[in-house]
Amino acid sequence: QVQLVESGGGLVQAGGSLRLSCAASGRTFRQYAMGWFRQAPGKEREFVARSDWSGGSADYADSVKGRFTISRDNAKNTVYLQMNSLKPEDTAVYYCAADRSMTAWRYRNLEVWGQGTLVTVSS
Repeated sequence: QVQLVESGGGLVQAGGSLRLSCAASGRTFRQYAMGWFRQAPGKEREFVARSDWSGGSADYADSVKGRFTISRDNAKNTVYLQMNSLKPEDTAVYYCAADRSMTAWRYRNLEVWGQGTLVTVSS
């Protein structure tokens, strides 16, 4: 099992960039696929990105393809979300998630969640 703590959120202007970090505790980090969801005010939770156990394969929501990049450093027990060309509609609380399966992330109740970090993009 792992515990997740997100950081790196903040206020940025449209077109700017942020990098979110998710630090994981526990010795079994490599056994978990890792990813990110977000929830905007008044909207449902939305899938953003997912990495496999090694970082060799990634999946992205259509809304962020070409702008966001997920990566992981297993030596540091950390997963990242590089967010470029940010838009006001990217404003949300971003949650890190972990699960031992890499499949059906949009439809399952995943095993482990972080506390969230707020990203606000101004016009």
